[in-house]
Amino acid sequence: MTIGVIGSGAWGTALAQVMAAEEDVILWAREHQVVTEINLLHENTDFLPGVQLSPRIGAVGVLDTLATADLWLVAVPAQHLRGVLAECPFDQFAGDRRPTLVLCAKGIEAGSLKLVAEVAADVAGAAPLAVLSGPTFAAEVARGLPTAVTLACADAELGMALVQRLKRPAFRPYLSDDVTGAEIGGAVKNVLAIACGVVESAGLGLNARAALIARGFAEMTRFGLARGARAETLAGLSGLGDLVLTCSSVNSRNFALGLGIGRGEAPLETRTVAEGAATAPVLVAAARAMGVEMPICEAVAALLAGAPVGETINALLGRPLRAE
Repeated sequence: MTIGVIGSGAWGTALAQVMAAEEDVILWAREHQVVTEINLLHENTDFLPGVQLSPRIGAVGVLDTLATADLWLVAVPAQHLRGVLAECPFDQFAGDRRPTLVLCAKGIEAGSLKLVAEVAADVAGAAPLAVLSGPTFAAEVARGLPTAVTLACADAELGMALVQRLKRPAFRPYLSDDVTGAEIGGAVKNVLAIACGVVESAGLGLNARAALIARGFAEMTRFGLARGARAETLAGLSGLGDLVLTCSSVNSRNFALGLGIGRGEAPLETRTVAEGAATAPVLVAAARAMGVEMPICEAVAALLAGAPVGETINALLGRPLRAE
């Protein structure tokens, strides 16, 4: 059996490395030089430097090659998911047979305001779906350090089969049937991590960061419940767990983006993606459409649009007091 991984960024490459401990992996990369480097040198210096990759990982530049894999881990950025899946070789699977898609991106699609699983359902039709989310820094996962994640799947039998197939000694998937909750936790935490980076670089202190995480979690919960998520999912690995990780370390691309914004720097163009930058305005639009109040996320969207840092912070601090 073979696993396909779509997306050769840090997260996709790390997933390929973990899976290659027990199965052959086909890793799709858009960049020709990444394909060549992985196949010849077993490295991905552009996106996951310092990690010697397993020879069981074969990189390809053509999505049609994925037709030989029955399970696809989809790790392309949320805003590119629809376009990439539209190029995938679903028509090469006979009859009702479809590859199982495990969606590993975190975000909400601009325009449609759809979660990742909803986007995949639009494109992939009857393909079985699951979502993988949780507190994961790609470099640590690739190095084999202990990691726990949420594997969310509406089909309990399929979910159990995926947990058994994806688990590794240091990679522990915990099963949930709350796909919406797992997705919302992963999307909202990226926006809040940007806010925490701003707090850090603006010198507002640890008290402020702790308050922001707590009040941000309240925003995540309000939004999640409004979209049909369960509170216990949002309090688990894919919600609170991921929030704590990404709000606490410069290793988070979103936190690092916030650091730069807090210093008054323009966001740097890099080859890695801070998903929260694309998610923030989409999340705010979705929240407003449902009448959900998310002042921290609105502040992040304003900062990304060029609002002054000091004025934005003061506006948050000047909000009327309310019961917790």
